[in-house]
Amino acid sequence: MRARFAPSPTGELHLGNARTALLAWLEARAAGGAFVMRVEDLDRGRVRPGYMEQQLSDLRWLGLDWDEGPDVGGPYAPYLQSERIPLYTEALKRLADAGHLYACTCTRRDIALAASAPHAGDEEGPRYSGRCRHRVLTPEEIDPAPGRPAVALRVRVPDEEIRFHDEIAGAQYVRPAELGDFVVRRKDGAPAYQLAVAVDDAAMRITHVLRGADLLGSTVRQLLLYRWLGLTPPLSWAHVPLLLGPDGERLAKRHGAVSLKELRERGVAVEAVVGWLAQSCALAEPGEHLRPAALIERFSLGALPRAPERLETPPF
Repeated sequence: MRARFAPSPTGELHLGNARTALLAWLEARAAGGAFVMRVEDLDRGRVRPGYMEQQLSDLRWLGLDWDEGPDVGGPYAPYLQSERIPLYTEALKRLADAGHLYACTCTRRDIALAASAPHAGDEEGPRYSGRCRHRVLTPEEIDPAPGRPAVALRVRVPDEEIRFHDEIAGAQYVRPAELGDFVVRRKDGAPAYQLAVAVDDAAMRITHVLRGADLLGSTVRQLLLYRWLGLTPPLSWAHVPLLLGPDGERLAKRHGAVSLKELRERGVAVEAVVGWLAQSCALAEPGEHLRPAALIERFSLGALPRAPERLETPPF
């Protein structure tokens, strides 16, 4: 059993990130499995120096540890996506050779204008209209000459139903065509999220994926990539309902002190933070102060909430 947590070093970790990390860690430790820390630092425009170190420090303060990661090494290193580019390049070439890719020159404005409400999309943004779908991919587009700008590459998703089981959301029946063709290489030349995650989870032998419910739609996209690349997908998927504030919106700064760094600097007891996070997952009673290790025997996917709940502002 191998689980992972994969933060992006684009800002400070908040309580929602910490909750997901805690649950992924608990799933691994409760099963006696390995816990992997992978840093997803491909978004060049948003990654900032020092954030990775801060995030890892905050997670250790929370009481989490990992068996493999950028600061401890491991058999599937490197654990920074920015150092794994050759793997993604090879995967793109295989997808291109199999005829799954096409170049997309549409701007964000083009896509937004073509999207039809209310089905505007999910975490990938507005649903793509397929405007460039007819294009034949050229060698220059898949491998631009030095100094030449790259173009975005999309996959042609099939019009079929894909089924999978989620340990929290239950049985899923999804038609990828209704989600639209998705990007696997951005126009700045960087590998896109869906491709990098699928390649890395397979390469790192990840068997169990636990992440936020906002990424449920990513699963079917990644299952397609696993199939086309001949990779073994994880055995288990679990998408945890998001942490919401009293107003029903995702927990954010306006709801109070939600940054782990801020809580540390204010001297908030880590046991209080872990206890509150565990309470939000039905793993602890209100007011309990705990360390993560105390929750291992309590952990069960069946105990976790099946729908997002409005929670009171953290009492820190």
